[in-house]
Amino acid sequence: MPPEPDSPISAKPRPGAVREDDRATSAAGRNLLFLREEELRLAQDLLFFGYRDFTAGADAILAGLDMGRAHHRVLHFVGRRPGITVGDLLGILGITKQSLGRVLTPLVEDGFVTQSPGRSDRRQRLLSLTEKGAALERSLFERQRDTVMRAYREAGPQAVEGFRRVMRGLMGPEARQALERLEAGPSEPSR
Repeated sequence: MPPEPDSPISAKPRPGAVREDDRATSAAGRNLLFLREEELRLAQDLLFFGYRDFTAGADAILAGLDMGRAHHRVLHFVGRRPGITVGDLLGILGITKQSLGRVLTPLVEDGFVTQSPGRSDRRQRLLSLTEKGAALERSLFERQRDTVMRAYREAGPQAVEGFRRVMRGLMGPEARQALERLEAGPSEPSR
């Protein structure tokens, strides 16, 4: 007896048939095909308020050290990729060398970040956190981790996956590539 037209052992799906994973994707966005402006403004409000409260605890720690969010971003990404080149960090942050210099110089001078020359290209500068820098980055992470953990627990696993999909959808191609490199784990320092 031949397999049923949409059975799992069928070699070819029936024309116009919807695969199971397509159903899940279309179900997720079914009611959102015609978003009203007010719903989109609410999403914007949620992003603004969520970001404000997500950064508040870390901002308080940083303010006590006469630092700001730019310092936090550098500490975060250098901590995530020890040995990262200045060029790669510039690409991730999407800022100019001059802007990075204003943030990186005091982090180096105050002993939070070290710079060393590249092994094969001595002009490269490889960045890593010192023990002091790692301790600060850990403190900032723990403060924000608690906020994210609480939100994830309240929302549940399906909402967490939806959140991740929405956040990836907000990113442009360069940000997605940078995220993929972070998700791949620490890279080997340049040789």
